Amino acid sequence: MTSLNGHTTGAVGEEAVLADIRGMLAVLLDEYGLGDVEIRMDTTFNRDLELESIDLVALAGLLEEKYGNRVNFAEFLADMDFDEIIELTVGRLVEHVVASLKAAEAG
Repeated sequence: MTSLNGHTTGAVGEEAVLADIRGMLAVLLDEYGLGDVEIRMDTTFNRDLELESIDLVALAGLLEEKYGNRVNFAEFLADMDFDEIIELTVGRLVEHVVASLKAAEAG
């Protein structure tokens, strides 16, 4: 994305992706009656949202629906150890999605 002065604005990309991910998580959390949870960049999937591994599988499906094969959530998780997955934040996922989308655009 570019701003009016022609510079790349990563923050705008992150905000758009964060909004997308918030929407996806709202769908998942609504199943547990938790649709009104505040989701920030430092929100953790495990500790704050209490998502289980099956929820991450569902999130992977939602990411694929939205971004297609440009974002590979399974590959992203495969590069982490167990503790990293437990501590995974929304912000880290947002950064991964933004980087993946930029890489796909660059070709």
